[in-house]
Amino acid sequence: MAKAAPKFEEARIKHGKRYAASLSKIREQVEASDTMVTYPKAFEVLSGTTKTKFDESVVVAVRLNVDPKQADQMVRGAVTLPHGLGKTSKVVVFAKGEKAKEAETAGADFVGAEDLVEKINGGWQDFTSVVATPDMMGTVSKLGKVLGPRGLMPNPKVGTVTFDLAKTIQELKKGRAEFRVEKAGIIQASVGKLSFGKDKLSENFKALMDTIIRLKPQSVKGNYITSIYTSSSMGPSVRIDPTEFMGTKE
Repeated sequence: MAKAAPKFEEARIKHGKRYAASLSKIREQVEASDTMVTYPKAFEVLSGTTKTKFDESVVVAVRLNVDPKQADQMVRGAVTLPHGLGKTSKVVVFAKGEKAKEAETAGADFVGAEDLVEKINGGWQDFTSVVATPDMMGTVSKLGKVLGPRGLMPNPKVGTVTFDLAKTIQELKKGRAEFRVEKAGIIQASVGKLSFGKDKLSENFKALMDTIIRLKPQSVKGNYITSIYTSSSMGPSVRIDPTEFMGTKE
């Protein structure tokens, strides 16, 4: 049987009126004992919270039973969400010749090589994703100190170092979430916007979880998923029952 979740994170944010109102609405819909809820219920609850003047992102935090210090337990990947992320993607592609033409035809916002390195090193950052063909990685490596801190360095593990540019660009434009387990064993990722509503958020979340489960390291024993929380970017969190994604009961 699932254990009762700890109280909502009231100390996480200083309680403004909107935050307090959202917390109250969440508690009206979640059992008094603050137990976990199914993921469709969690997103239904979030969709009914007090709205801000902007469309907040909905994020999830998934704690894994892994040790990221071990190379064979580093969980990293990407997933194309059925309903996207609710934001416009600007894709930069490093390619030459026919591959550069392919990238332009596929809808890349910016395509280049050494000229693009100079532009980015000069301070230009008007893009959200970076893709490169394998033969261009020597050139792209000159941008490690610029792209690395932003999490934009192309990587074959998330499919951004590839010759299949058309497919990758289309996925990024549609809405692809990249994720990587942090030092504490937690993956944080967006699953869309609060305006998406329960059904679209649930479908995006399920796609993310299916991918995380598929990437389970073989060396991990016992429950792989230990806890899941979701919240809007400015609101309180709701704990999702992870039992469905564990394979065994807690």
